[in-house]
Parts: sequence; structure tokens; C-alpha cells
Amino acid sequence: MRDRIPPDAAPLATPVTLPNLITLARLIAVPALVLLLLEGAYGWAFAVFVAAGISDGIDGAIARTFPSQASELGRYLDPIADKALLVCIYITLAVTGYVPRWLAVLVVSRDILIVGAVMVSLAIGRPVRIEPLLVSKANTAAQILFAAVALADLAFHYRLAPMTDVLIWVVAALTVVSAAAYLIGWIRHMGEPSRP
Repeated sequence: MRDRIPPDAAPLATPVTLPNLITLARLIAVPALVLLLLEGAYGWAFAVFVAAGISDGIDGAIARTFPSQASELGRYLDPIADKALLVCIYITLAVTGYVPRWLAVLVVSRDILIVGAVMVSLAIGRPVRIEPLLVSKANTAAQILFAAVALADLAFHYRLAPMTDVLIWVVAALTVVSAAAYLIGWIRHMGEPSRP
């Protein structure tokens, strides 16, 4: 006998939703963007980056407007796609010499630190819920702005070096502060007494 679903219960969305397909397309675009940067096709790289940003807004709008299109998979897949795009851009720009390598190391290390902390807490049975902090949102915004300015500079030769120089230090500072905030929160969580 099948369980009866309450009439007011929200239907379980299949993972194959339009927002998830858009997010997957954005994820697939990451290696293409890296290849374009390595080949020096900066105009196309900038176009792919802009398209990825637009698609990010579209899939979010669809999920918010049509609840049946929202899914648990999308809640995890969307930030993964965004992070993969940003991390790969920073690494590639560092490899090509446009940004200092220490900045790429800093950006990647922060994400590794957060993922590692979550995995450790899960492994020892003290799962921690990572909530986006204000400084983390500011950090992500600064990273996106820097990536956009850097790609525009490379694509259109706008000579934005003074702006990119400032943004490098803004991204670096926010990355360090964000990592420290998450680390402090994780240490506090791990130091709390276990609940029976």
C-alpha cells in the first residue's frame, strides 16, 4: 500500500530541472573558459564569463519563481559551479602571469580550508552547517568583480591596471578575513559539548 501524500505537501522535484541543466551547462563551460584563456582568446573568454553570470541569474530566478523547479541537487550544484568557475579563472590568470600566484593560492586555500573543516566535522560526527557570512558574500562579490575587470582588461585593452591592482588587495584581504571567520566559527562549534 502506497503512502498517501498530503494535498498541501510540496512535490519532490526531479534532479532533471531546467535550473539544474543551466547550472550543468555553466559547469561544463569552465574548461572551455580555461582553454580560451590559455589560448589568448580573451574576447571569447570574457563572453563566456558574462554568459555564465547571466545564466546564474536566470537559473536562480526560475527556481524562485517556480518552486517545482527547485531541487536539493540545485542547492549544492549551483555554488559548486560558481566556485569552480572563479577558482579556475584565478588559477589560469596566475599561470599566465596576469595575477600574482600568491593570490590564486590564497583563494584556493580558503576553499580547501572550509571544505576540509566540513569533512573533518562530518568524519567525527560533529557536522557543522556552513552559512554564508556577510564577509563571505563580500569576498565572493570582490572575486567576481576582479575576474570581470581582469577579463575585460585582457579582452579590450582598457588599461585597467590601477583598478586591478587595488582589487587584488581587496580580494586578498577579504579572503583572509572570510577564512578566519569561518575557522573561528568552526572551532567554536567543535568546542561545544556534544548533544546526547
